[in-house]
Amino acid sequence: MLLKNRTSLLSGTALAGAILFSAPAAQAQLNTPAASPKSTVTQRVGLTDVTITYSRPSAKGRKVFGELVPYHKRWRTGANSTTTIKFSDDVTVEGKKISAGEYGIYTIPTAGEWLVVFNKDTKRGADVENFKDDQDVARVSIKPYKLGNKLETFTINFSDLTPATASVDMQWELTGAKFKIAADVEPKVMAQIDEKVVKNASPSTGDLAAAASYYYDNGKDLSQALSWIQKANATDPKFWNVHTEAKIKLKQKDYKGAVASAEQSRTLALEAKNMDYVKLNEQLMIDAKKGEMKPAGDVKVKEKVKAEAPKSDDKTKAEVKVKVDEKKGEVKEKALYKPKADDKKEEAPKKG
Repeated sequence: MLLKNRTSLLSGTALAGAILFSAPAAQAQLNTPAASPKSTVTQRVGLTDVTITYSRPSAKGRKVFGELVPYHKRWRTGANSTTTIKFSDDVTVEGKKISAGEYGIYTIPTAGEWLVVFNKDTKRGADVENFKDDQDVARVSIKPYKLGNKLETFTINFSDLTPATASVDMQWELTGAKFKIAADVEPKVMAQIDEKVVKNASPSTGDLAAAASYYYDNGKDLSQALSWIQKANATDPKFWNVHTEAKIKLKQKDYKGAVASAEQSRTLALEAKNMDYVKLNEQLMIDAKKGEMKPAGDVKVKEKVKAEAPKSDDKTKAEVKVKVDEKKGEVKEKALYKPKADDKKEEAPKKG
């Protein structure tokens, strides 16, 4: 009985010791700030969402390109995990098509050129030596440029935004390099306009206004754009939509109509206490009145010829060139009439 109790005691002591010494392994690791913190940047390009996830190392007094990041060698374009880029739709990068999806961004920098590689492998991390080229989806070459100020921490951002394009700008120390992304916006927008406006018996005022603005911004049929925006404004005039109507009329050189719409938009903007649109409409009215005062036709000097009697006693008609300077509103005449021999004044005899 005593032996059994002693055995039980020893077993309990051993178990307690095992639990005691194994406890630290079960505890979570310390959570401290990363030397190269993770960052995510997202930008909508056209109708496509582009998301980049990367880690941001700092120079810390080291020379970056050519030393810390060697030339002519593959770089994970950041630190820690592979830098990734995700496209919600198909895009083109520097003219090369890339399907929707997520890819690793690997770069091979040199002093005069960077090779940017988009690869299906997003888990490579620092192991870039065993990189598989057959997983590449696109490779583009870009030119680096010099930054005006030294940038301590590696940064990726979006720049040069347009309705359908953006540049991904990679910057560190005194060097920058960027590549251009283009989204295929036109077919998607036109399909929506066709469905929601053209083929819809009762389009919403918002869709009518959006279609009109798209046509205006992209140099399409202004008459159609005007028709849509007028329908929208007929039932629910908003100061921003009435301003769009004024802009369309101005572009069509309907200066009186543009002023009338701008005045209406200005009144609505004042009621809404939106001074930005008040100023926009006032400027548009100035531009329209300038256009209204401008003489029709080309500003360049034009010439025409008409028949007119000379100022001399001779009743024979002569051609007179009339110069019309439409910019200054001046009219100048220059006689082309050449007097006959018997009309010439007597010349003094030459001295012999």
